[in-house]
Amino acid sequence: METVVLEAVTPETVSALAELAHEIWFEYWPSLIGADQTSYMVDRFQSLPAIERDMRDHAYEYWFVRAVDDGRIVGYTGGHVEPETNRFFISKIYLLASERGKHFASAVVSFYERLCRERGLSAMYLTVNKGNDLGVRAYRGNGFSVIDAVETDIGQGFIMDDYIMEKRVK
Repeated sequence: METVVLEAVTPETVSALAELAHEIWFEYWPSLIGADQTSYMVDRFQSLPAIERDMRDHAYEYWFVRAVDDGRIVGYTGGHVEPETNRFFISKIYLLASERGKHFASAVVSFYERLCRERGLSAMYLTVNKGNDLGVRAYRGNGFSVIDAVETDIGQGFIMDDYIMEKRVK
């Protein structure tokens, strides 16, 4: 049984997505990466201008994650096709704190598997903070494997210390 419906973000709903991103990021990330890096990353990657830029310049697609039972928005997700690698880069799967542990992330991964098959892509991949044990466990449980580890300088003295995880699509 399907637990979520993914609803495409329209130009009219992008600001609502940015507000949701702000809420989710500030309820989860400060304890892992600190308040200063959280603020910097929200501004650089999750703000309205950043989301609009990614959609306009980098062919990002975004979806609201809605619970089937009552239609409430429980999170958001997004990413883009990488034609050069024949993979889908899942840039974001973020859920409200009250909705974590309810298998919504698994349903989103299933959505991406179908999307990859429909588009003829061979795999999907994502980056996950090495300290995000909840995320790493969830992705492993959904068939992702660590294929690399990277430290990325994102400016202002901040580093993203991530695993790259991939799931092949048959």
